[in-house]
Amino acid sequence: MSGDRDEMIRVDQAGEFGATRIYAGQLAVMGDRGPHSAEIRAMAEQEKSHRAEFDALMARRGVRPTALQPFWHVAGYALGAGTALIGPEAAMACTAAIETEIDEHYTRQLEQLEAEGDDPELADMIARFRDDEREHRDAAFAHGAERAPAYPLLSMAIRLGCRAAIRLSEKI
Repeated sequence: MSGDRDEMIRVDQAGEFGATRIYAGQLAVMGDRGPHSAEIRAMAEQEKSHRAEFDALMARRGVRPTALQPFWHVAGYALGAGTALIGPEAAMACTAAIETEIDEHYTRQLEQLEAEGDDPELADMIARFRDDEREHRDAAFAHGAERAPAYPLLSMAIRLGCRAAIRLSEKI
C-alpha cells in the first residue's frame, strides 16, 4: 500500500514540476505580451501551487522525488519553448495534450484511492488538482489548440511522451 502511495505522490509531484517547466519555456518565448500569455501565467501559478502541496506531502511522508527530475527540468522547458516557437496555438495544443493525459491519470488514481478509502488527504489533493487541470485543458481548446499546425500529430506525440514520463517517474 505505502509503495503505491509513494509512487502516486512521486509521479504527481514530477508532473506538476514538469508543468511549471513547460509554462516557463512557453513564457520565455512568448513574453508578457504574447497571445494567451496571461492565461499561461495563471496556469503556471496554479501548477506552482500544486507542486508546493506535493513537495510538502513528500516531505511529511518521506517520499523521495523522481531521480529523473533533472531531465524533466530540461525536457519540460524545451517542450514549452519549442511549442511556443511554433506559435501560440501550438503552445495551447501542448497544454491540451498534457492536461488530457493528466486528467485520465488523476482519474485512474482517484478511482483506486476511492475504492481503497484509506488516504482521504491524497484523494482530496488529486481531486482538486484534476479539476484545475481540466480547466487548463478546456482553456487551451478555447484558445485555439486545435488550430495548431499538424495538431493531430503534435497532440499525439505530446500525449505519448506524457504517458512515458508518467510510467518512468513512478518507478525511477
